[in-house]
Amino acid sequence: MVDCAAAFRGRISHDGIAANASCPRSSLPAHQPKPPVQPEILLTLSAGSVRPLLANPQAFETDDLKLPQSVFELPEFVATDLQLRGLNLPTDLLKGFGLPEIDKLRDAADRAHCPVLLVVEEPAIDFTERGPNWAKAIERLKRLGLAANRLGCPSIAVRAHAADTDAALEATAAGVKLALKELDKFDLNLLLAPHEGLTYTAARMTDLIKKIGGFRIGSYPSFAHAFASGDLENTLRKLAPYAPAIAASVRGFDEKTGEHDGYSLEACVDCVRSVGYGNTLALDFVGRGEEAAGKKSAKKPAKVDIIGSLLKARIQLEAATSEPELALDEEEE
Repeated sequence: MVDCAAAFRGRISHDGIAANASCPRSSLPAHQPKPPVQPEILLTLSAGSVRPLLANPQAFETDDLKLPQSVFELPEFVATDLQLRGLNLPTDLLKGFGLPEIDKLRDAADRAHCPVLLVVEEPAIDFTERGPNWAKAIERLKRLGLAANRLGCPSIAVRAHAADTDAALEATAAGVKLALKELDKFDLNLLLAPHEGLTYTAARMTDLIKKIGGFRIGSYPSFAHAFASGDLENTLRKLAPYAPAIAASVRGFDEKTGEHDGYSLEACVDCVRSVGYGNTLALDFVGRGEEAAGKKSAKKPAKVDIIGSLLKARIQLEAATSEPELALDEEEE
């Protein structure tokens, strides 16, 4: 799978180490082993989080931030105000776009140094279908592939609609292989997001991915789905090795304690890092009423503090994903 964070790692240095880069190697105690360095995790934004802002910016006016008025202003807002370093785009935000609009968005992302890393198709696809609807699904994937390719995006994510049966697993795997042949023309990876039915449990999702095989298939898990599954830790641990990106679902925070609602973001990070995860976490505001795997609430309150929740989540995730600075003795022996 493409490592979306790899291109950024060479640019990152920890201030504590860089400031002492000129220290001779002998100044470090010979008996002190170097702490293991975890792969860097890139923090990005799932743009679906800010749908309400784009639909009605006036309802979220703030003196501190200039909110984006359109999807073309999102990359600059994400990079400058949210201090995140990439975008996952749900396809509904690209509705009505032709190639000129796609190119305009790519140029805006390039200027802001905030690349589009994933295009997410939210309506589920029936990969077991072989009738007229299957032809429409393949044509839709081709259009998504072209859009993702023009955006410079390495992957698209979809949901597979299928019953949890062995026959459906075989048929879905065959359908995904056909889809991958089309997406290969655009040099794209296909990520499967958990969905009710066949891909709801981590075990069945991994069975399907193994059945499909190849290096262009992967998973797109989410904290919200893992929490709703009732087995958060094992779900994340099993799916993270197949994931170039994970949705860091944000439900909201307790005003008094500052704790995240339902589950600990830090605990989720610990789970994925325990299996060596080092790709991207896309902050995805879903709200407190969210229950499973990527379902969006049509009744989301207009006054909910989306930006405040995203900023709190970013601070917590930055702390959880930062590698500790190398400790140096203050006095030479």
